[in-house]
Amino acid sequence: MAKYFDVHPDNPQRRTISAVADSIRAGALVAYPTDSCYALGCRLGSRDGIARIRTIRNLDDRHHFTLVCENFAQLGQLVHIDNDVFRAVKAATPGSYTFILPATREVPRQLLHPKKKTVGVRIPDHTVTQALLAELGEPLLSSTLLLPDEAEPLTVGWEIKERLDHVVDAVVDSGDCGTEPTTVIDFSSGEPEIVRRGAGDTSRFE
Repeated sequence: MAKYFDVHPDNPQRRTISAVADSIRAGALVAYPTDSCYALGCRLGSRDGIARIRTIRNLDDRHHFTLVCENFAQLGQLVHIDNDVFRAVKAATPGSYTFILPATREVPRQLLHPKKKTVGVRIPDHTVTQALLAELGEPLLSSTLLLPDEAEPLTVGWEIKERLDHVVDAVVDSGDCGTEPTTVIDFSSGEPEIVRRGAGDTSRFE
C-alpha cells in the first residue's frame, strides 16, 4: 500500500518533503506533481524503479526517460550541451519543457536511447518539485504518469493513490497541476526538433 503525502502547494512542509526524499533514497517509486501533470519518479540508478515504470506504462526500450534536475549545475553533469544549445535551453528553463540531448557517462546505460545514446532532461517550475529536488540533492529519474491506452495523464492525488496503490510506494499530493505534459524538444543534432507539443510554448524553437 502506497504512503500518501499531503503537501502544501506554496509552502511545502519541510518534514514531509524530507520523508518523501528519504523514501526515494531507500528505493521508493513515487508519483509526484510537476508543472505539467504528475510523473513517476525514482533514484537515477534504481534498476527496480526503471523496471517498474516500464511495466506501469508499458514502455519499450526506445522510450526517452527524463532526468528532472533542480538547476543547470545538475543538468550540465548529465548531458553534453554546446554554447548555442545552452543559450536556448537556459532561456526556456525552469519551465514545462523536456530537452533531448546526448548523455554523459554519468547517466546509466539502461536509460539511454539504444541508438542515439540520448536522454531527456528538464528543470521544472514547480514549488513542491523544486523543494523535493533540493532536499534529495540529486536528479529524479522520471516519466509522465500516463497509463497505457489512456488519453490523458492522471492528475488527482487521491485517484492516483486508489489506482496505483499496489504498484507505487508513495503519492505526493499538492493539488491540481494540469493534464498537459511537457513540450519535448530534441537538440541531439544541434538544431531544435519539436517532438511533442505540450505545456511549453514552441514558438521560440520554430
